[in-house]
Amino acid sequence: MSAPHEFRKHYSLAEARALLPSLRLWLAELRLLQRQLDGSGERTAELLAEGRDLGGERVNKPLRSMARVQELLAELSTRELQLKDLDRGLVDFPSLRGDREVFLCWEDGEDDIEFWHDLETGFAGRERLE
Repeated sequence: MSAPHEFRKHYSLAEARALLPSLRLWLAELRLLQRQLDGSGERTAELLAEGRDLGGERVNKPLRSMARVQELLAELSTRELQLKDLDRGLVDFPSLRGDREVFLCWEDGEDDIEFWHDLETGFAGRERLE
């Protein structure tokens, strides 16, 4: 009897490939939101240090951005996709090789999913798909 799997969803290569267009958009939006939040946080900290009261759009816009980040991360989580590094756009898809649970591994900028690795080895253990 095989051991229980860590993930409920296991992607075939075709299913993972079908998600790449959406993933590229989600990653681009997450990076944009991250830059916006980084910039607004610095400016808000400066204004607070000056003793100013804050409210209105200066507070609402970052809150909306944070909510959108949460929505996008929930989308990935619901699909059991593993965002390993936002800056690199490194994403792992739970998959099976035989009865062994592995990750299909993709990095933004790669045209296709060409690698896999064991759950424990991470990026350093990537092997080319055959």
